[in-house]
Amino acid sequence: MTIWWLLPAMAGVSLFLTGALRRYALARSLMDIPNGRSSHSIPTPRGGGVAIVLSFLAALPLLASIGVLAWPVMWALLGAGGWIAVVGFLDDHGHIAARWRLLAHFIGAGWALGWLGGLPSLVIFGFDLELGWLGYALAAFYLVWLLNLYNFMDGIDGIASVEAICVCLGGALLYLLLGEGAAALAPLSLAVAVAGFLFWNFPPARIFMGDAGSGFLGIALGVLSLQAAWVAPQLLWCWLILLGVFIVDATWTLFRRLLRGDKVYEAHRSHAYQYASRQFGKHLPVTLAVAVLNLFWLLPVALWVGLGGVDGAVGLLLAYLPLVWLAIRFKAGERE
Repeated sequence: MTIWWLLPAMAGVSLFLTGALRRYALARSLMDIPNGRSSHSIPTPRGGGVAIVLSFLAALPLLASIGVLAWPVMWALLGAGGWIAVVGFLDDHGHIAARWRLLAHFIGAGWALGWLGGLPSLVIFGFDLELGWLGYALAAFYLVWLLNLYNFMDGIDGIASVEAICVCLGGALLYLLLGEGAAALAPLSLAVAVAGFLFWNFPPARIFMGDAGSGFLGIALGVLSLQAAWVAPQLLWCWLILLGVFIVDATWTLFRRLLRGDKVYEAHRSHAYQYASRQFGKHLPVTLAVAVLNLFWLLPVALWVGLGGVDGAVGLLLAYLPLVWLAIRFKAGERE
C-alpha cells in the first residue's frame, strides 16, 4: 500500500486549519501585542501552531498501522507531543508559572523516553559508550532543553517553521541514503505539516505559531532525533548538526545571560537572530539566511557524518564553529 498521498493531504489540512485558527484568533482577540521585548511591530493573531499539531498527530496512527513507524515511537510522539501542545495552548490562553511548565516538560520527556527505551549507546571519537540510567537523564534534559529553546527561537516571522522543515528534510534524506526509506516518512510528515502553516507564517506573518506549536516542534524533533539514534548511532550526531542554528544561538545566549545573572526565564530580545533582524530592519533576510545555513552548510556536514566520512563528534565541532562565530558576531546574549 502506498502512503505517499498522505504528504500533500497533510499539507492541505495544515493550510486549511491555520486559516481557520487565524479567523478564530481574530474573533476571540487572541493577539500577540508588541511590547519592548518583541521583534514585531503590529498586533498579530497567535496559536496557529495548533494546525501543525493536529495534522501531524492525526497521521501518526496511520503511519504505525501500515508499518512505516514503530508503535512505541508513535506513542512517544503522540503522548509527549500532544501533552506539550496542550500545556502550550493553555499558556497561550492564560499563564502557567514557569516551574509548572518545566515540570510538565519533564513529564512529557519522561513519557517519550519510556516508549523509546532511553538513549542508545553513543559513539564518541570511535568509542562506544553505554550510558544506562545516566543516558535517560541526559536524554530528558536534552528533550526539555530542545523544546524550550525552540520556544525561545520562535521570535521572528517564519524562522521556526523554516528550521523545522530544513531539519526534517535533512533527516529524511539521511534515511533514504542509508536505505531506510520507510523511516523517512515520519520527518517528511512533520515537514509538510509545518509547510502548510508556513504559508501563513512566512514574512510578513499573518499568524504566529504560539507556545503550543513551538514547544510541540521542539519535543517532536527531539523524539525524532532519538529515534534516528536507535536506527543508526551516527544519526544522532547528524540531527544535532542539522539543529545547529537553533542549538548554538539559544545555548550561547543562555550561557551569556547566566554569567551576567539575568533571570533566564524572562522574555528578552538578545538572541543573535533578533539582533540580526533589527540590524537588517526586517525578518525576511534572517529567515532566509537560516535556510541557507541549513541547506548549504549544516546539511552537507550531516551527510558527511551520516555516510561515515567523519566521526560524529568531529563533524559536530566542525559544523558548530562558524555558528558560534555568527552568534558572537551578532551579539548573542549581550544586553541591549
